[in-house]
Amino acid sequence: MNLLEQELHYPLANQIPEAGQAIEIAPGILWIRMGLPFALNHINVWLIEDHYQTDQGKIRGWTIVDCGINSDTTRDAWEVLFASHLKGLPVVRVIATHCHPDHVGSADWLCTLWNAPLYMSTGEYAFARMMSAGLPGVDGSAMFPHFRKHGLVTAEMQEKIQERKTYYTRLVPTVPTSYHRLQDGQELMIGEHAWRIITGFGHSPEHVSLYCADLNCLISGDMVLPRISTNVSVFAAEPEANPVKQYLDSLTKYADLPDDVLVLPSHGKPFTGIHTRIQQLRDHHAERLQEVLDACVTPLSAHDIVPIMFKRALDAHQLTFALGEALAHCHYLWLEGKLKRALGEDDVYRFTTSKQNA
Repeated sequence: MNLLEQELHYPLANQIPEAGQAIEIAPGILWIRMGLPFALNHINVWLIEDHYQTDQGKIRGWTIVDCGINSDTTRDAWEVLFASHLKGLPVVRVIATHCHPDHVGSADWLCTLWNAPLYMSTGEYAFARMMSAGLPGVDGSAMFPHFRKHGLVTAEMQEKIQERKTYYTRLVPTVPTSYHRLQDGQELMIGEHAWRIITGFGHSPEHVSLYCADLNCLISGDMVLPRISTNVSVFAAEPEANPVKQYLDSLTKYADLPDDVLVLPSHGKPFTGIHTRIQQLRDHHAERLQEVLDACVTPLSAHDIVPIMFKRALDAHQLTFALGEALAHCHYLWLEGKLKRALGEDDVYRFTTSKQNA
C-alpha cells in the first residue's frame, strides 16, 4: 500500500464501475467512470437524482456532475448509461466543476441532447469559452514562448509539445453559449438536498466543489484527490501567477467539514479521511518546495527543476504539466523572497537562492 493511502479509508474497497456501468455510492448518487486517452486514464463523473419545477408540477430527472472529454468513445459510453440507468427520466442539468477538458469536454453535447442548462463558476466558464475558441494568449501556441523563457529551448524539446498545440480545441470543440453561475457559499438544491458551493484556486481559475451536509458527501473535483496531488501550474495567460499558494490557501475552505465526509474525487476511489489527506497534500508541497530551494544554490530554470521534482520519464502531455508545476513552485519561493529570479542573456529565467536563505 502507498504510504499516502495508509490513513485513508475506501468504503467500497476495490469496487470500481466498469465501462457503461454505475455504482450507487450514496443515496441517489451514481458513480460512473469515463475513459481518458492519457496516463491518467479515467475521470469519475456523478449522476444525482434531481427534479425541476414546471407549471404542471415537479418533473423528476438527473443532474450530471462533470462529463468527460469530447470523443465518440465518451458519447457512446453516455448513450449506454442513458439506456440503462436513467429509469426513463431526463437529464435536467449539467454541472462542470472546472474548465479542463475531462470535466467540460462533452458538456455542449449533453446540454444540447437534453435541452439542459450548464452550471459553472464564472471564472471556469469564461476560460472554457476562451480556450475552446483558441483565443490568442490561451491557445496552444502561447505555451511555446512562455515555456521557452523557462528553459524549454531545444528544437527537440519544442517538438515534444507540438502535439499540444490543438489539445484543448480538439477535446473541447464547443461550450454552451449560456450558463448558470455558481458562486462560493451558494446553496444549490439538487433534488431534496442542498449542496454548498466551495470554490478553490490554483488548479484552475475558480474550481467548484459541492458539499451536501444531509448526505455527508463532498464532490471534490480535482481539489482533493486520494492518491495524486492535483496539478498546479503557471501558464502563459498569467505568467507571474502563484498557484501553489492559491491552492494551499484554498484547502482551508474544507476545514469545517466532518472528517468522515465521503469524498467523491474526480480521479481515484471515493474515500474518507479528508483532513488527513489535506495534511498529506500540504506535506507533499512543503517537500517539493524544499527540493527546489535546495537545488537552486546554483541558478536553475524551471525546466532544470523538472527532473528534480519528477523522477520518471514524461510524455509530451505530462511534460507541459510538469514544467508548469516546477515553475509554480519556483514562483512560490520567488514571491516569498526565498529565491531570486534573473533573465539571462539567452532570454531564459533562472532562479537562485536569496542571500538571506543561503
